[in-house]
Amino acid sequence: MDFMTGLKRTDYCGGFRMEDVGREVVVAGWVQRQRDLGSLIFIDLRDRTGIVQLAFDESTEKEVFDKAFTARSEYVLMAKGTVRERSSKNKDIPTGDIEIFVEELRVLGKSETPPFEIVENCQTSELTRLKYRYLDLRRPDLQKNILLRHKITKVIRDYFDENGFIEIETPMLIKSTPEGARDFLVPSRIHQGTFYALPQSPQLYKQLSMVAGFDRYMQIARCFRDEDLRADRQPEFTQIDVEMSFVDMEDVLAIGEGFIKRVFKEILNVEVETPLQRLTYTDAMNRYGSDKPDTRFAMELYDLSEIVKDCGFGVFTSAVEGGGSVRGITAKGAVKTLTRKEIDKLTEMVKGIGAKGLAWVRLNEDGTMASSFAKFLDEATMAAILEKADAKAGDVVLIIGDTKNSIVLSVLGALRNEVAKKLDIIPKNKYNFLWITEFPFFDWDEDAQQFVAMHHPFTSPMDEYLDTLETDKANVKAKAYDLVLNGIELCSGSIRITNPDLQKRMFALLGLSDEEAYAKFGFLTDAFKYGAPPHGGMGIGLDRLIMQMLGCESLRDVIAFPKDKNASEPMTECPSVVDTLQLNELGIALTENDK
Repeated sequence: MDFMTGLKRTDYCGGFRMEDVGREVVVAGWVQRQRDLGSLIFIDLRDRTGIVQLAFDESTEKEVFDKAFTARSEYVLMAKGTVRERSSKNKDIPTGDIEIFVEELRVLGKSETPPFEIVENCQTSELTRLKYRYLDLRRPDLQKNILLRHKITKVIRDYFDENGFIEIETPMLIKSTPEGARDFLVPSRIHQGTFYALPQSPQLYKQLSMVAGFDRYMQIARCFRDEDLRADRQPEFTQIDVEMSFVDMEDVLAIGEGFIKRVFKEILNVEVETPLQRLTYTDAMNRYGSDKPDTRFAMELYDLSEIVKDCGFGVFTSAVEGGGSVRGITAKGAVKTLTRKEIDKLTEMVKGIGAKGLAWVRLNEDGTMASSFAKFLDEATMAAILEKADAKAGDVVLIIGDTKNSIVLSVLGALRNEVAKKLDIIPKNKYNFLWITEFPFFDWDEDAQQFVAMHHPFTSPMDEYLDTLETDKANVKAKAYDLVLNGIELCSGSIRITNPDLQKRMFALLGLSDEEAYAKFGFLTDAFKYGAPPHGGMGIGLDRLIMQMLGCESLRDVIAFPKDKNASEPMTECPSVVDTLQLNELGIALTENDK
């Protein structure tokens, strides 16, 4: 039986207003709830645009009334009727002034009792909601997020098209060139014993597009990284991938800023002032202890090394003597919140991320002071510390010292964020954008005891460091830049190397022999022999951008079908085992530990 015969939807549920009174309409959707008042029945019908009330009374045909009586939550209905003004209006919903008096009703699909109520801010466990994600996605708040994502992708395509960019799709099955995160590998059936990789980014192909003459490329690209998950990380994600020829860093940043200004205005009606603020990597680390600082609140780091280098307190003096530093932050007005118990918790936190301990001073509002180290210092040194810390009654000073400056900065950066959360001083509905520039070209790998690339190996060093690449790796800066929003990295990019000789030097500096470099990247370096234009680009994390725009706590709130924290999908129970026949076709045998 064709339940749709003779009826076609004319309107969505959420669009009706008083000016529609008197119209004959057909709507379809899911039952939010049914209210049986005896001679009256009301059904709240929901679709992706909102809710409209269906009304049935004594004048309704018995067959139609009986169908309404049997309707239950999440039944799929189609209703034909006339829009009329409600006698009892509901100001909580946009359609609350009207209702549809139903003349014809069809039950298109029945529903069992769902495992959780389809409502906003559902308190059911996330694991259960992910298992029934198709039901979770019916909730208005999640539907709003997905619909907004659609609108944002339209703005993306419009903006970049208007600025001369061409959307080019790059392959999903590519050569594995493991750099940074682990690749997801895909075995080849035809070429047994060999593997494709899923792209961590379209980096190499977008550079080849520049060599091919498509001087402005963009793609809303699916990317994959086999790494541990966090609230702002998924194994598969989407980025707005951009590459431009005949440009320098300023041109790339201008395009990025123009996009941010456009998308925030069109989607949120928020004016983003450009040009955006900039900080060098060194300044960001020294001031905030992070290369992706949240600048919505102050609490900047300060250096106490000169003050305490000869103070006699071994923790401080040994840190400075060992080539490190002693630095602090001041939590203003925090003495009531940061009790001894809370400071003990913070101490355990910093020990868990690399610090040996946490020194502190609490300046009570009555003028007294408590400190973990004051007894080891003379009054003049303590006074100098408090002056540098700009500490007054009611403040708490937190200090980290270590022989490795990188530990001091990173630990204080994390501590700064944690304290701000405890004090609830991070403004809501505020968007602080920040470009981080002049990143180090090399990063010291403690385990391998050698310098490695901080970025991919095609990032260009800044011109003034070309003569010291081999002799002073620790101080070489890159033509690389990140865009940060409220402490979250949204974008990474760089100007690329196109000079084959310079690229060869880079590979050698990273420990790759000519043979290894050619085996991994020969197809790109060969292309550069045939006229490569200067180019640069960036990748903007679409999922993270939407998460920040909507103020969501997790990427899972803005992705239709995400993975959970264990990189699995409870709904389909993937990843899953495959049968032996499939493995045999691929020439793969599992070890005992894998079975």
